[in-house]
Amino acid sequence: MLEFIVSVIDQIGLLGTALLIALESVVVPISSEVVLLLTGFNVAKGNFDFFAAVIATTLGSLIGAFFLYFLGRLYSYQRLERLFEKYYKFLRIKNQDLNSVFHKFNKYGNFIILFGRLLPVVRSLVSIPAGLAKIGIWKFAIFTSIGSAIWNALWISIGRSLGDKWESAENWAKIFDYLIYFIILSVSAGYIFRRLRSRNK
Repeated sequence: MLEFIVSVIDQIGLLGTALLIALESVVVPISSEVVLLLTGFNVAKGNFDFFAAVIATTLGSLIGAFFLYFLGRLYSYQRLERLFEKYYKFLRIKNQDLNSVFHKFNKYGNFIILFGRLLPVVRSLVSIPAGLAKIGIWKFAIFTSIGSAIWNALWISIGRSLGDKWESAENWAKIFDYLIYFIILSVSAGYIFRRLRSRNK
């Protein structure tokens, strides 16, 4: 995968970084950290301008996020309700719970989108509930862009600072990713356990 990322960026430059980040944003198994670190390395070499690199990668993030966002918008709330009613005996989630989740997303959606873009896995998937909750397009675009720009600028800066040693940061990025995966799995397991326990009472 690293060779593919290097090849795309070498051949089409900033357009390649935008394309790779867009693909990563729709949960394609491409590491955004590696793409951004390599982009920072190219900034250090003088191949890319720092601000142009941040803009290009942020546009890529926005394009990918919009793809999932519109997928979410296509799935109506009524269909989701019917789905949860059909599989209630397995999911143990009532429509009242679903309404509560959507109410919270509508209330705090801006912050969820913004900070969600700063977390691996979550940064891609957060676009789907935003679409389901029918968050306004402009609001979604603004907060997605801000969160993505912060994430992209951070990793590009690290890659620029490390220069030829940019690959050394990849291991730290993997540790960070695994930590987030562990937290997500732990929360999910805890939720399932509580549901099963309440079901057996």
